[in-house]
Amino acid sequence: MFIPDRYRLSISDLDRWVGGGAAVLERRLGVFDAVVIGLGSMIGAGVFAALAPAARAAGSGLLVGLAVAAVVAYCNATSSARLAARYPASGGTYVYGRERLGEFWGYLAGWAFVVGKTASCAAMALTVGAYVWPGQAHAVAVAAVVALTAVNYAGVQKSAWLTRVIVAIVLAALAAVVVATLTSGAAMASRLDLGADASFGGVLEAGGLLFFAFAGYARIATLGEEVRDPARTIPRAIPLALGITLVVYALVAVAVLMVLGPERLAAAAAPLSEAVRAAGAGWLALVVRVGAAVAALGSLLALILGVSRTTLAMARDRHLPHALSAVHPRFKVPHRAELTVGAVVAVLAAVADVRGAIGFSSFGVLAYYAVANASAFTLTPEEGRPARIIPVVGLAGCMILAFSLPPASVISGAAVLAVGVAAYGVRRLLLGRRVS
Repeated sequence: MFIPDRYRLSISDLDRWVGGGAAVLERRLGVFDAVVIGLGSMIGAGVFAALAPAARAAGSGLLVGLAVAAVVAYCNATSSARLAARYPASGGTYVYGRERLGEFWGYLAGWAFVVGKTASCAAMALTVGAYVWPGQAHAVAVAAVVALTAVNYAGVQKSAWLTRVIVAIVLAALAAVVVATLTSGAAMASRLDLGADASFGGVLEAGGLLFFAFAGYARIATLGEEVRDPARTIPRAIPLALGITLVVYALVAVAVLMVLGPERLAAAAAPLSEAVRAAGAGWLALVVRVGAAVAALGSLLALILGVSRTTLAMARDRHLPHALSAVHPRFKVPHRAELTVGAVVAVLAAVADVRGAIGFSSFGVLAYYAVANASAFTLTPEEGRPARIIPVVGLAGCMILAFSLPPASVISGAAVLAVGVAAYGVRRLLLGRRVS
């Protein structure tokens, strides 16, 4: 899939989107690097932990919930790809919402992403610490943040290279789990049957929980200003990364279900580790542990990249301090934004355990993609609009999954968005007074 030449835009258009004369990032990423970054974002620690809560919600309907999440993710990915090709600047949906729906909607998407994903960064850093050295989880988390921030500071190509290594290790670990479980005598196909425990609401809740395992494809769009030939690269990279991730997740879910069954899976603290033990391959538990730690590192690396680029875009429009819009003259990265994001995440990881308190991040991500689908709906055929049904299904799916999340996640997510709306209103009021 690619966007024809007639949809491509000029450098002057890009200059207008980034603030007229602002320093822009350097285009260094090709299709392969973009796909790898997407895979590093999606095939993260979530696959090692998300299956159990999804099974608790959906029971034997877990695979149906995965399919629901995949459909919504496909619609969101298609909408994001078309918009990213049209607006190849840093910031992702923040830019799309601003250009297609108005300043407020772009701001709301950016706010949801930056605040929610900053907490996710801290949570992922603590996950690394919990796997590597449980007794010193906070110290390891801070060290991981500092190290990955340094890698990102050195240039996006360094980040892409490290992500290649991470993705290779995680895929090897997951492949070992799938092979060991499916070839064991403990695997039973009957455990995949849909039973009476699967409810409509439970399947939707599971879809909402599993959706976030796919959400990393947005990282490709967020890095749109650093992708070579974005009109071709992004629309190819996003579906490739999403398709590979879906196949991996489906294989892992099927393998674990066939060994544990939905009830045992729902009660598992570490589903993949328990699955290999049940399959008689307990020696693989260490491989799973290493894979989970490396996957969490990959997710953290991609999250810091994404948050810093959205911070850059919002700083260009002065929704955040304008100093954060600076681009390093040598490394061609938003170095101040990256250092600021890294510092905030390191502090959070050092002083608090936010792994159980980021339900608002889930709600915020769905709100972010809802804005992306609404923006894609406004594209004209001449601008590469996808089939109308795609953004409609994507928008409806985001809203349904958002409000199918546990009540605490909905309430906290709505509260975070409300704080953002209030901050936007105060800023507009102050600007109005200055003008008058």
